[in-house]
Amino acid sequence: MGHDHGHTHGMTATGRHRNRLIAVLGITLAVVLIQIAGGIVSGSLALLADAGHMLSDAAGVFIALLAAWIASRPASDLRTYGYQRAEVLAALANALVLIVISVVIFIEAIRRWGSEPEVQTDIMLYAAIVGAVANLISLLILRSAQKESLNVRGAYLEVLGDLLGSFAVIAAALTIMFTGLHAADTIASIIIAIMILPRAWHLLRDVVDVLLEASPKGVEVQMIREHILSVSGVVAVHDIHIWTITSGVPVFSAHVVVEDELLSAAGADQVLDKLTTCLGSHFDTEHCTFQLEPASHAEHESHQHA
Repeated sequence: MGHDHGHTHGMTATGRHRNRLIAVLGITLAVVLIQIAGGIVSGSLALLADAGHMLSDAAGVFIALLAAWIASRPASDLRTYGYQRAEVLAALANALVLIVISVVIFIEAIRRWGSEPEVQTDIMLYAAIVGAVANLISLLILRSAQKESLNVRGAYLEVLGDLLGSFAVIAAALTIMFTGLHAADTIASIIIAIMILPRAWHLLRDVVDVLLEASPKGVEVQMIREHILSVSGVVAVHDIHIWTITSGVPVFSAHVVVEDELLSAAGADQVLDKLTTCLGSHFDTEHCTFQLEPASHAEHESHQHA
């Protein structure tokens, strides 16, 4: 006997915070234009590197918004979960773009090493300060939402990296201004490139976990097993599977062996209600699928999974 509770294919986590992403996208694009102009006029590679990083962030936010719109399309017989995993693919693209940007910045910084071109530090400094302020505002906008969505988290981490990058540019501008060490601009560029990689790696790792259908973070299969076994009438549980369709959409399924007499319509319904309530209250999983099996049928089951 199979049963499914909680078919909620509604708005995804990214979709719920769409307005925040739109606001951050507008702020980021405005700062990119300012920093590109400032980098060209001042001759600062660090400022151009920070602008390139912010441009990749803007592209990432745009991809996340596009994916959220695609993911909101209804499910069909062909795609029973709809397009919700489009958000995960967008996060994957975002991580790969970050890696490419980092490599390009690093190569250009190495190419310029030792040449020490003239840099107009006043323009460089003002543009970097504008970027830092804008990034602080964007961080505050995304702070509460980044815990719910991979794409919002990706945008949050990118903005945080941008803020650190702006601080690096400010430090480089002040160093050149007071010491005349023009190599500080190239050093700041390398620092920005290095800062991007760990964040891209963490985002990529989270995406791979979702695509490989790993158990959601913080969920322990053994603890779930114990909770299910604590339900009255449950004899055993096997073939437990826990995975994530996209951010904020965990899914659970299991074969639950119950006492034979409980498989009447009323008894089965009571067991299913208790199991669903248990999973929903302890593990925040609304989409639960249980296959109820009589204890006498256990010998016919091949237990190949948890």
